[in-house]
Amino acid sequence: QERLVESGGGSVQVGGSLTLSCMSPIFVDMTRCVAWFRQAPGKQREQVASIDGKDYAVYADFVKGRFTISKDTAKRSLNLQMSSLKSEDTAIYYCAAREWDWNCRTAVLESDFAYWGQGTQVTVSS
Repeated sequence: QERLVESGGGSVQVGGSLTLSCMSPIFVDMTRCVAWFRQAPGKQREQVASIDGKDYAVYADFVKGRFTISKDTAKRSLNLQMSSLKSEDTAIYYCAAREWDWNCRTAVLESDFAYWGQGTQVTVSS
């Protein structure tokens, strides 16, 4: 099982910003479909954003205009810049990757992704 490792989580006040990163040896050329998911207490895991091999990004409506997903090929990392954070953004954030790139724009379910990180906690308080 390939390993994805997230970092950058923490506590921030409402309106603040955080940047999450995910690194993995499978991010050799960053051409596969990768995504960020999150899971709040008592809720199902949901996709936050995804990005494909051509850098086409898809965002969930609840983060549009506030979060930005990006790749750093040189560092082999997937990033999620989060701004204007709300209390409802509090969750464990997970990095995920598919085996391939096709149908990335419609891959929104947990079962669409083969590789997962352990998650990083993001807490937004007022």
